[in-house]
Amino acid sequence: MGMFSRINDIVQANINAMLDKAEDPEKIIRLIIQEMEETLVEVRTDAARFIAQQKTLARHIASANKEVEGWQHKAQIAMNNEKETLAKAALIEKQKYVSKLTSLEEQEAQLAESIEKIQADTARLNSKLAEAKAKQKTLVQRKHSAQTRLKVKQADHEGKIDDAMMRFESYEQRIDHLEAQVDAYDLTKSNEATSLQAEFDAMEANEAIEKELAELKKKKVA
Repeated sequence: MGMFSRINDIVQANINAMLDKAEDPEKIIRLIIQEMEETLVEVRTDAARFIAQQKTLARHIASANKEVEGWQHKAQIAMNNEKETLAKAALIEKQKYVSKLTSLEEQEAQLAESIEKIQADTARLNSKLAEAKAKQKTLVQRKHSAQTRLKVKQADHEGKIDDAMMRFESYEQRIDHLEAQVDAYDLTKSNEATSLQAEFDAMEANEAIEKELAELKKKKVA
């Protein structure tokens, strides 16, 4: 049956190999689980149909057995009454129901075998489904773990970058301080030079004034 072949393909499938080849293992495992669950629904539907057929066959078999027993009893009554022709006709009718009963029993045996196989395959399929769901849970846990570790790594890198920027800013501040010291030194030297020049200028102006005063004294004496 096609259903049995489909179940066998699913059960024989190597989930690990399928996941190893997949670009998106989480998506593939989700599709595998969906396929298994859909197959289980179909299997249950077939099982319900087979069981219903089994019950119908049981009724037909019981009815056929009753007919066989009935015609056998009629044949016996006919023989008891020395009516061989009538007894033979009854046995012919009995044989029809014996043949029908044999056919019904063969159908029942085949149906019972199919139901037994469905039960076994359903158990295997449920086991495979449990395996797939366990794989899905593991994949989700691994994905979340990897995402968390990545966030930690990224945060660690960001912290390192922040530390580097703070150190760089500290170096800049130290350089700014050194440059400020140089500027202050140059400013001080410049102020000292200006003061010295002003002192010499004042001395020269004083000498000029003293010289003019001397000239004025000489003119006054004359």
